[in-house]
Amino acid sequence: MNNISPSRFLTRWLQGDERRVEQLDAWSQSSLSYIDFAEMLRAERDAGMPLPRAMRRVRNLVVCALITRDLDGRADLDEVVTTISRFADFSVQTLLTALDEEMRAQHGEPIGEESGRPQRMIVLGMGKLGGFELNVSSDIDLIFVYPENGETAAGAGQRQLSNVEYFTRLGKRLIGAISEVAEDGYVFRVDMALRPNGASGPLVASLGMVEEYLVVQGREWERYAWVKARALTGEAEDIAALDAIVRPFVYRRYLDYSAIDALRNMHAQIRAEVRRQEARHPERNQNVKLGRGGIREIEFLAQVFQLIRGGRDAELRERSTRRTLTILAQKDLLGADEVAELQAAYVFLRNLEHRLQYLDDAQTHILPANEDDRLIIARMAGFPDTPALLAELDRQRGIVAAQFDAMFSDKSEEAPDGASEEAANIAAVLSDPENEAAIAAHLGSLGFTEAAAAARRIVGTWTSPRLASMPENSRNLLAALMAKSVGIIAANAQDSLATLARLLDFFEAIARRASYLALLTEYPQALERVIRMMAASGWAASYLTQHPLLLDELLDDRSLRTAPDWVAFAAECRRELEAVPGDTERQMDVLRELHHAQLLRLLAQDLEGELTVERLADHLSSLADVLVGATLEAAWQTVRTRHRDTPQFAVIAYGKLGGKELGYASDLDVVFVYDDDDQEAPGNYAKLAQRFITWMTMHTPAGILFDIDIALRPDGASGLMVTSIAAFEKYQLSSAWVWEHQALTRARFCAGHAPIGERFEALRERVLRLPRDPAKLKTEILTMRAKMHEAHPNRSPLFDLKHDSGGMIDIEFIVQFLVLRHAQVHAELTADIGNIALLKLCGQLGLIDAPLAQRVADAYRSFRKLQHGIRLQGEERARVAPERVKDERAAVEMLWALVFG
Repeated sequence: MNNISPSRFLTRWLQGDERRVEQLDAWSQSSLSYIDFAEMLRAERDAGMPLPRAMRRVRNLVVCALITRDLDGRADLDEVVTTISRFADFSVQTLLTALDEEMRAQHGEPIGEESGRPQRMIVLGMGKLGGFELNVSSDIDLIFVYPENGETAAGAGQRQLSNVEYFTRLGKRLIGAISEVAEDGYVFRVDMALRPNGASGPLVASLGMVEEYLVVQGREWERYAWVKARALTGEAEDIAALDAIVRPFVYRRYLDYSAIDALRNMHAQIRAEVRRQEARHPERNQNVKLGRGGIREIEFLAQVFQLIRGGRDAELRERSTRRTLTILAQKDLLGADEVAELQAAYVFLRNLEHRLQYLDDAQTHILPANEDDRLIIARMAGFPDTPALLAELDRQRGIVAAQFDAMFSDKSEEAPDGASEEAANIAAVLSDPENEAAIAAHLGSLGFTEAAAAARRIVGTWTSPRLASMPENSRNLLAALMAKSVGIIAANAQDSLATLARLLDFFEAIARRASYLALLTEYPQALERVIRMMAASGWAASYLTQHPLLLDELLDDRSLRTAPDWVAFAAECRRELEAVPGDTERQMDVLRELHHAQLLRLLAQDLEGELTVERLADHLSSLADVLVGATLEAAWQTVRTRHRDTPQFAVIAYGKLGGKELGYASDLDVVFVYDDDDQEAPGNYAKLAQRFITWMTMHTPAGILFDIDIALRPDGASGLMVTSIAAFEKYQLSSAWVWEHQALTRARFCAGHAPIGERFEALRERVLRLPRDPAKLKTEILTMRAKMHEAHPNRSPLFDLKHDSGGMIDIEFIVQFLVLRHAQVHAELTADIGNIALLKLCGQLGLIDAPLAQRVADAYRSFRKLQHGIRLQGEERARVAPERVKDERAAVEMLWALVFG
């Protein structure tokens, strides 16, 4: 091997001992592992080297092997950073073990005063070490933690120490063994500044001290640092206890958009320091780590999503920047093209950083001022000359800077000159409850038709108890949001006062959660969409107010406008549930959060006019089907006495879900059946049904999934909650009432054991095709219709679209009669294709007048559309002026008379 290398460090090392050429040649043939490090160390120890010096000699060999493999093109970035990170782990673990043995020999075993267990120190690797992305010439950021206070169990001739003394001494010895510069250099430089209270804090901290510090004093930048914390040593039980302390500090259970501002401020401080250095040394203006468009900005782009979403999405609790970026693309949180650019920039910048460090084994991130050195760096990086390197560096940094600015630019500073000051003045006016007249004047100038009433409403919001004790920063954010909002409302809402009232209710609901205010501040397009939705629908306003967690769904137009993929959604449900096994409360919330997010996407498409009522109902029914199936699977896992892995149990959907006509707030009519001869089956499936209902209906912090109605089960309220399929068949064929057969016209297998579903569908067709006496059937159906009229009296002058004569229920009863009357001859009538399609089919078969069937089908569609629009405004009853549906009602009444006489 030629001992002349562009790395001066490698050249000096080779020239220090002629045996090193052969040694390097042997160890640079392939990537290095823990086993290789151990073998290298053993060789040095066998040669008589003490452990600290042997470890330094191994370090130099490892670094030189990496330099050789990297510059020869045999190692990529992943191998370089992973290998040096693994060597750091190996060094810490090996040296700590040896030092701990020496300490125990001198002072005895440290014992926890509460648990009585022997204690082992947890060494946490922070920063790039924690993410397995260490530089070849990097220092290592460490934190030392021990489990409990107590004392060493000192024996004869040993001096007893408290645990804190023991681990403090052990920590100091470890730092010296790793970082002291000796004949062969050092293993790693060690930085302990990230420990609680930094340089002024104790060197080691107990678990209790860490918890108290993070809860009471932990700062936003420390959340960023602790994302990458990884235990290199320690007992599994103690590491788990530490993780349980750190996780809620780093990852908030809600979407934490305040992290953007925190990281923005942190970045501004870093950039200010870099600018000061550049001002003192203008020639050193290419900092590939901390400079504009540098490595740190890529890390921030990845980690801001972790801090925002990691509390809800465990997959984002990744320590590696590169893997985090990949996950962001997979979850469509960043575009695939954007992530590809960031990944490429990261590889380029990290490779360049390594070449800067290869030169003299110096921890530097800045291009040298010396032109000769710059040329060496350029050629190590594969460029013919320095200008070519600098051109590519500028290009890559420009890509990173553009993406960073898009995420972290301060939205409050982006307004045109003078606009920010004007917005601040408006915010000051609107947030002064003592100046209602000025508020009304401003609203009037914007075009509010009821400016005085709107001003009173704003004053009422500011004086509400919920806002009275808001922190100053949150109050300022809310005032700025109000200033933006009133202009948007005035420009877009037909009823500005109603929209303002809905929005203020929403603001009151989220005011105590600064993260939501930060989200709307950081993403003005989300605020505009909230206002548009509230202007269009009172129900949407209420839904967002109840579930502000959904604000996150309003950020990306692509996901809002994309048609649902129910197979992918089912897989997502399964994956999210499996991420929190055994945590019933969290699993319930996971299902609710997934439901709410999908519902909001459908609502957004609905309000934009992209979905017909029928298509929306299909989607809502498919959404319910997936959630019923996921809930069934999860609830079965909580039945401790379950006698089989997969239950032979099915959920049969009736009513709106059965007919795929579900609305936003519809409850689910279901029946539970099973096909299982095991003696444990009845009891276990009864538990499953009860738990399914509980999972669906229980109010958790995330709300409920669905209300459940099981009144249609055999024998109704007096019947069993679950029924064997054999008993269900017998009941339907011999004991069921006509109205129960009517209900079967809108029933289908929804979720669970597929063979039961097939058996149910066969039974349903058989029952619907039973021969029936037409006169008796007509009498039974008319009697049931009369009972429903009595149960829903309408004393208003308005027409009830659902319950009044000539309305939706009349149409449904007509269809049900026609199916039960004629399915014996016409099997196609048993298809669960919905009322509109069945009406048209009856017309085609000549069972009713075809043109009239079409008119009634159109009427049903019109009724559903009207009902949907009314419900979107938050009205409980769907009623309209009679003249508005005069023709539709007349068509229905005409068909009713023809069918029933």
